[in-house]
Amino acid sequence: MPTQIQEKKVEEVKVELTTISVSDPSSEAVIKKALKPLSRPNISSGFSINSLLNKEEKSEVEEKVSTVSTEKLPEHHFTETDVQNEWMILLKQLRQKDPVVFNAIKAFKLAKIDEKIIQISYPSDSAKNEFDKISIEFFNHFKHKVNNHSVEFQFKKDHENLKIEIVTKKKIFEKFIEKNPLLKDLDDLMKFDLS
Repeated sequence: MPTQIQEKKVEEVKVELTTISVSDPSSEAVIKKALKPLSRPNISSGFSINSLLNKEEKSEVEEKVSTVSTEKLPEHHFTETDVQNEWMILLKQLRQKDPVVFNAIKAFKLAKIDEKIIQISYPSDSAKNEFDKISIEFFNHFKHKVNNHSVEFQFKKDHENLKIEIVTKKKIFEKFIEKNPLLKDLDDLMKFDLS
């Protein structure tokens, strides 16, 4: 019995397929036209170099300096030791968290100039750019730590005193020669390897 039902279904499918595949070539097909274009119109991305340049110029003009009133904020006394301790804590944190910034700012020197002014000496502009990434966080932390919100930070470029020099054996020996010229004669005689 099941084989008869299956045979009938197969015959029905064959009949349907034949009726679908057979078509009348003499009949014309009706062509439907779309109401809207099928392709999308060209849309600009909205990015233009000229508009970007004009926008930057406008933003520089419109930029306003916002000042925070520090009249009602606390102004407690802090010492040079407080400044140096907070700087060392920052450097220790950066050594593990962000070694690139640490290496850039480890030569910075902080000094308390006045009751409200801290001077930050830096060796190069690139080092200052790295410090700018974390400066706001450090300044806010320091102001809260010493409870003095009227502290001002001044930057001073000091290339000569802050440059980090790699000292080699040869340079050390040259400094000794300046102090004792007889070492030069000894070097000529013994031919020291100072590489």
